[in-house]
Amino acid sequence: MTTSGALPPVRVIDGPRGDVDYQALVDAGEPVVLKDAAADLPLVAAGREGREAAMAYLLRFDAGRDVVGFVGDAAIGGRFFYNEEVTAMNFAGGRARLAQYLARIRDGMGQPDAPSIYVGSTDLDTYLPGFRGENPVVPDGALPGTQAPLASIWIGNRTTAAAHWDMSNNVACPLVGRRRFTLFPPDQVTNLYPGPLEPTPGGQVVSMVDFRAPDHARYPRFREALASARVAELEPGDVLVYPALWWHQVEALDAFNVMVNYWWNEAPAFADTPMTTLLHALLSLRDRPDHEKQSWRALFDYYVFGPAGRAGEHLPPHARGPLAPLDEGTARRLRAQVMQRLNR
Repeated sequence: MTTSGALPPVRVIDGPRGDVDYQALVDAGEPVVLKDAAADLPLVAAGREGREAAMAYLLRFDAGRDVVGFVGDAAIGGRFFYNEEVTAMNFAGGRARLAQYLARIRDGMGQPDAPSIYVGSTDLDTYLPGFRGENPVVPDGALPGTQAPLASIWIGNRTTAAAHWDMSNNVACPLVGRRRFTLFPPDQVTNLYPGPLEPTPGGQVVSMVDFRAPDHARYPRFREALASARVAELEPGDVLVYPALWWHQVEALDAFNVMVNYWWNEAPAFADTPMTTLLHALLSLRDRPDHEKQSWRALFDYYVFGPAGRAGEHLPPHARGPLAPLDEGTARRLRAQVMQRLNR
């Protein structure tokens, strides 16, 4: 059982069938469910016929490459996380053919000691070429941005991905099996008790709170996070859209589950990841005296977090340098300057 039963639902838009303005949806700053928006896709239909039909449909597109999968004992209850001492993960990763992972899922159905199995974030076009053409959750060209979206597939049995955030906007659609997303706005980071920066269960920092049985004595501010939470109960073919940096726990609720998602970002390809900036800020700013940090906060507000053109608008164009709108050349020079400073 999870904490999500009493939480308010994500806003639902019933049955959009025409063009969807995904950027407008994320610009609104809240997650939204597009009800049944992908309900007519072939894999959804195969899933209605049964798990065997859905598995057979997937294997039609198998490119024969080994995929990365994760397996945990039945004792973890499907929650891929750390061990009790936070010294290692409570699961093991490996590589095998997709058919082998599907067979293990099939063999474990109905068995109380069946392992938890999770094939996550697998590139669709590399490992299942042709699948996306037959199952266009998001049509080509529908997502904005200068970079092509990253389309991935997630396959497993009853599993839980602990609450985490991603750096890109997300479109997520269960095609087989139900999914539950519990979402929190980015400003709830303090109340979600983030875990280690590394290692992490799946590449992103996760909340240390077990939503199934929250330890409120150890994590008292989690109650405040719940006051801001939203829950999306998704049926196959429902589409969830939410902005970058929203925390989300994802539960696969059935014995066999398949989800497709698309990550996209408006940032140009030459822009570095802000996570690099955060890590360097830990090195350069975090342990300075508080009065210094407040002064640096003012400088960051001026140069970074305020209007993009403000810091250079009073200068003639030829003197603005990196204060002008970034392009690939300016980004290259800035990166070289940063590297030179780091290597001193």
